[in-house]
Amino acid sequence: MMKQLTDIDIKNALSHPIFKLISETADELNLECYVIGGWVRDLFLERPSKDIDVVVVGGGIERPGIVIAEALKNKLGKAHIAIYRNFGTAQLKYKNMEVEFVGARRESYDRNSRKPITEDGTLEEDQNRRDFTINAMALCLNSARFGELIDPFDGMYDLEDGIIATPLDPDITFSDDPLRMMRCVRFATQLNFYIEEETFDALERNKERIKIISGERIADELNKIMLSPHPSKGLIDLERCGLLAIIFPELVALQGVEVRNGRAHKDNFYHTLEVLENVAKETEGLRTTDYGLRTTDNSRFEDEKEHKLWLRWAALLHDIGKPKSKRWDNTLGWTFHSHNDIGERMIPNIFRRMKLPMNEKMKYVQKLVGLHMRPIVIADEEVTDSAVRRLIFEAAEDIDDLMILCTADITSKNEQKKARFIENFRLVKEKIAKVNEDDRIRLFQPIIRGEEIMEMFGLKPSREVGLLKNALKDAQLDMKIDGSRESAIAFLIEEAKKLNLTVIQQI
Repeated sequence: MMKQLTDIDIKNALSHPIFKLISETADELNLECYVIGGWVRDLFLERPSKDIDVVVVGGGIERPGIVIAEALKNKLGKAHIAIYRNFGTAQLKYKNMEVEFVGARRESYDRNSRKPITEDGTLEEDQNRRDFTINAMALCLNSARFGELIDPFDGMYDLEDGIIATPLDPDITFSDDPLRMMRCVRFATQLNFYIEEETFDALERNKERIKIISGERIADELNKIMLSPHPSKGLIDLERCGLLAIIFPELVALQGVEVRNGRAHKDNFYHTLEVLENVAKETEGLRTTDYGLRTTDNSRFEDEKEHKLWLRWAALLHDIGKPKSKRWDNTLGWTFHSHNDIGERMIPNIFRRMKLPMNEKMKYVQKLVGLHMRPIVIADEEVTDSAVRRLIFEAAEDIDDLMILCTADITSKNEQKKARFIENFRLVKEKIAKVNEDDRIRLFQPIIRGEEIMEMFGLKPSREVGLLKNALKDAQLDMKIDGSRESAIAFLIEEAKKLNLTVIQQI
């Protein structure tokens, strides 16, 4: 929602000492100076913003952005400055604010690159090169016109109407820098705006141009869409304009409904988006641990925002294996057997191609995708302690996230069926809490490690070691042993006999 600001409101918003110092410094150097772009947009949208972009009109001075930044640094003393002379920009960090200074410029592009050829320009030329009208608004910082709004493309009206539109011809805007197509969808998603009709048509016409953009850049915009309050909005826009089929064909493959003998399956694309929305709703606020299994020192995630991102990726990918597993059964109808296992195996290739992290974050997503059917199977059958222990053992500290995903996966339009699933899941959650309380200390640590098994029976890494480890794990989970080291050793000796193995060394 946009706020109507008076001239006094704008001047009050610019009352931070950093703006006063920029104003004084610009006047002393006889330079025109404007705060422009996202900070101005977010001021009217009442969104917090600490990153400030300042454009400086040269007046004959070479690299005016650097000149004013260096002069400002001398006044501030303790501020940190980073200068990028090749680009004519400077970044100044002062307290909790970050200001980037750049000279006003005009740009021209080579068709095979999004890197522009730049020349010094006027404020008007600088605003012409901006991606969207709402990002082209500027506020003057010179004392004579302090707080004056320069809005040549009526960005204020687009803010009021909730519209994403380009300042100039959208075909030129998107063809020059195709990453702007992803940014267009991202801003529409983050701000809950709609994309103006001509601008959207240009997305469709120029979609193939996205192929010159690096995977890292696309992934960065996609992650911002994923972290939006309603990420499905952005994914639907990407699908409608044809970009999604280029950057994420596996997701588009989920789309569609096939009918045979009067029996249809659901559209797994829109089901996936519904699950994603459910998870997004669940993770918008601060989440707490239901079962007490998550560690406080989790090196996979730097903060709650990053944790939220990869849980949402798990939601987006939870059914990604369905197209490959889809089969028709004359009795059962459409089946998707083992789609979770197939999806788990697909994830590394998807992450690699999309330049997403090939580390513990990917493994976290894999784990949730691979396990997401397990709670449903348990809920459909008798909820036994043994089945729940196995689930906890495999999910470990991610059991909370797994249950969030599985609960979000209940999207049936049959209210009676949905209520039954929710009730069954409640029983599973209760059983998880109870089993965890009973078994907390002994459940998650193997009593005897694989290295010790090899030492005990004189084995090298082999199939036999794996069989013994799994047998010991099953005995532990089924409570066939009492949890002591002695009972574990006795169990292993008996299991080893079945494999014609004898004890070589006591451990």
